[in-house]
Amino acid sequence: MSESQSRYSIVERLIKRKLGIMNSKSNLKEDVKKKEQKIGKLKKELENWKKDIQEDIKREERKKELEIDRSKQEFENLKEQMEYKEKVLDEQIKAIEEASKSIEEISKTSPTIKS
Repeated sequence: MSESQSRYSIVERLIKRKLGIMNSKSNLKEDVKKKEQKIGKLKKELENWKKDIQEDIKREERKKELEIDRSKQEFENLKEQMEYKEKVLDEQIKAIEEASKSIEEISKTSPTIKS
């Protein structure tokens, strides 16, 4: 009986050892599968990040284009205002020059009164 118990314990240890090895093998496969899934997830995150960056760039580019358009419009408005103001100022200068000429003409033709 001792001999059969000894064989039984040997077989039991071998079965336990086999189960341990099979469990380790299964764990290895599971670890490899998890790593593969992680790589897939990281690749997907990278693709999403790239898309987000492209959208951010497009938004920033549009924002800059709008800023340029606003600045161009402000420039055109300022240029028109400047032209109008220059015209008004030129008219004022012309009126002053004409008044000065009139005074000069009056001075030439009028006798000077000495006191």
